[in-house]
Amino acid sequence: MSDRYKKSEALLERALKTIPLGSQTFSKSRTQYPFGVSPYFIQRGKGSRVWDVDGNEYVDFINGLASITLGYGDPDVTAAVKAQLDEGVIFSLPHPVEMQVAETICAMVPCAEMVRFGKNGSDATSGAIRLARAFTGRDRVAVCGYHGWQDWYIGSTLRNRGVPQAVCDLTHPFPYNDLPALDLLLKAHPGQFAAVILEPMNITQPAAGYLEGLKELTHKHGALLVFDETITGFRYANGGAQELFGVVPDLATFGKGLANGYPVSAVAGSERVMRLMEEIFFSFTFGGEALSLAAAQACMSKLQREPVVRTLVTQGEKIMSGLQALIEKHGAQDILSVAGHPSWSFCLIKDAPAVTSFELKTLFLQEMFARGVLTLGTHNMSYAHSDADIRKLLDAYDEVIPVLVRATDPVELKKFLRCNALEPLFKVR
Repeated sequence: MSDRYKKSEALLERALKTIPLGSQTFSKSRTQYPFGVSPYFIQRGKGSRVWDVDGNEYVDFINGLASITLGYGDPDVTAAVKAQLDEGVIFSLPHPVEMQVAETICAMVPCAEMVRFGKNGSDATSGAIRLARAFTGRDRVAVCGYHGWQDWYIGSTLRNRGVPQAVCDLTHPFPYNDLPALDLLLKAHPGQFAAVILEPMNITQPAAGYLEGLKELTHKHGALLVFDETITGFRYANGGAQELFGVVPDLATFGKGLANGYPVSAVAGSERVMRLMEEIFFSFTFGGEALSLAAAQACMSKLQREPVVRTLVTQGEKIMSGLQALIEKHGAQDILSVAGHPSWSFCLIKDAPAVTSFELKTLFLQEMFARGVLTLGTHNMSYAHSDADIRKLLDAYDEVIPVLVRATDPVELKKFLRCNALEPLFKVR
C-alpha cells in the first residue's frame, strides 16, 4: 500500500465488499486507474481543483467525465440550488422549473421544439431510440460512438453479456466519416432502420460535407437522424455541435453539460416527432427533480450571459498547441498525437514496437497523477481552468513525455512502472 494513496486504497478495499468494482461508474473504477499509483476517492472540489481523501491536490482535466463545464462549486449554480432547496426537491405535481428549463433549451438548441427530461445520458439516448422506432414503425438502429449502458446500444459492443441476441442483432455500428459504408449498411436492410445515431464529433473532426451528407442519406432511407450531444451539447457551442456545424438533426440528446454536474439529461427535437412522447412510455419519478433543473437553468443562463464556450475553446487551444509542440520537442510523434475539439481534446497513445499502448498509458497515468494532474488522457475543459492550470499541465507533459519515449524500450518500462499495467477493455471511439 503506497503512502501517497494509503486512504484511497483502504477505502477501495472496503468498497469492493459491497460495490462491484468499488464504484457506481465504470469509468471511475479500478479498471481505469492502475492500483498502487492512483487515487480512488475524491473528497472535495473547487473551481478547477480537486482533493483526494489523502489530501493530494490535483488540477482536474476529467471534470466528472465532462459533466463539470463551469467548475466545481460554481457560485451561480450553487445559489440556484440552495434557493430551490428552500421550496422543495420533488413534488406530487410538476414544478414550474420543468417548463422554464424546457423553454430555455428550445431557445438555445436549433433542433429543439419540445423537450423531455431524464437523469443520465443513457436515459436520453434510449428515449430517443424508442421514440424513433415508434415514429417510423421500424426496429433497426445504426450507431457510431458511445451511447450508454442500455441493451439496445451496449449489445453492439464487447460488453454485451446479459443482452438478448435478438436485441444485439438490431443494432449496427458504422464508421465515422465514411458515407459509403453507412449507405451500404442502410441498403442491406431496406426500409428497416428507424434511426441513425452518432456523436456528431468526438476524436475526429467531421470531413467537409460529412454531417450534411449523413443527414441526407438518413432521410433518403426513411430513418430519423439523432445527434448524441451528451458531451458536445453546451460545450462545443451554446446550441451544441449542431449549432457549430450547422446541421440540424431530427432529435438530439443532452446530459453532461446541461447542469454543471447535477443529474439531468434531455431528449429534444421537432414537435412532429416529440409529440409521440405522449404515446410511448418515457417517464421517471425523478424526471422533474427540481434541484437539478434549477442547476440546469442557472448553468444555461451563465452560458448565455458570459463567454463560457469561447473560454473553453481558447484555453483548450492553448493545451492542444502546447502539447503538440512538446510531442515534437521530445520526438514522441510515433507514440503520441493530439486530437479532438479544444473543449474536449485527447492525448492519444499508440502501441510501440515492443510495448503496448496500455502499458504506456499506465505509466502516463502514474506519472501525471504523481505531478498533481488528474487526467485519463483527455482534456475536458471547464470555465474555471486558468492559465496557471494549463501551465501545470504542460509542465507535467514536458517531464512525462520523455519518460514515455524511454519506456518504449521494455527494459526501461520495467524500471519506471511501479504497478501492473491496465488491461484493454471494450473500445467505442
